[in-house]
Amino acid sequence: MRKALTAIAAALLSLPLLAQPLAAQDHKTLGFGRFFNNDALGDGKDRWRTGSYALSIVRGQGWDGVLPNQIGALLEYRLRTEIIAPENLAKPAAMDRRYVGAFSAGLHSHFARGAVDMRVGLDVVATGPQTGVGKLQRQLHKIFGMATPGDLSMQIPNHVYPTLSAELSRSYDLGPAHLRPFAEAQAGVETYLRVGGDISFGSFGQGSLMLRDQVTGHRFTGVQGDAGQGFSFTLGGDVARVFDTAYLPDGGSVTSSDARGRLRAGVNWRGEKSQIFYGVTHLGSEFKEQKSGQTLGSLRLHIRF
Repeated sequence: MRKALTAIAAALLSLPLLAQPLAAQDHKTLGFGRFFNNDALGDGKDRWRTGSYALSIVRGQGWDGVLPNQIGALLEYRLRTEIIAPENLAKPAAMDRRYVGAFSAGLHSHFARGAVDMRVGLDVVATGPQTGVGKLQRQLHKIFGMATPGDLSMQIPNHVYPTLSAELSRSYDLGPAHLRPFAEAQAGVETYLRVGGDISFGSFGQGSLMLRDQVTGHRFTGVQGDAGQGFSFTLGGDVARVFDTAYLPDGGSVTSSDARGRLRAGVNWRGEKSQIFYGVTHLGSEFKEQKSGQTLGSLRLHIRF
């Protein structure tokens, strides 16, 4: 764990070079993004992409509802942890994926070029026993009387993966709805190209800096805007062409699928001080021996009294 955190900390110290042109200018914290996924909130079967949590801290000179046109002017500091498990957590089948405990940290810049919104960034992803994720899950499951991970020595081994990613997106106003197609590329712990889109009904995300969850593709608030109160609804989907993944290594007991699909829907309620989002996402099979897809539930709470 210490080695992984040391490597991540060193990478983070070097990442502000993205913002070097603005080094002399003051940045302040503009908002926080938090997003939780778990299949206990979806199909309840505790398997495969079973759980993840993302925390983002957004910093810049200010936020007026529009992305700056300079790279480094608006920065997202990102922390993520994820558990990927076989279908039977206690007694994994021979033809199932191996356990993955992952922890990552990174820095991403959000900016615009004309009408196109852009994000580029670098994450450092640590895997294996060094992360302590497997031991933490075992302890929590014991406390709550749930099935515990079996032989953690069979999990994906210790490694650190520098991971580059970028996204392009654009918004279209369709009257009562807002359409947002996007394209994403990543190279590192998983290497893929992805295209898709989301459509929202209501004021969801208007005037806010929206971030995208890596597992489900749901968009969530990083910096609050001036969107109105009430309910909003979102629908989305995408497909990815996967070229390589450290989570399903070559020569293992299962074979990674070349294509992955996701379908998602969510409802958001915003009050005077608080905001609640709940979403569901159907993830297609990620490896050829996988018998079916799975459904994750997602939750974001922003409550002030």
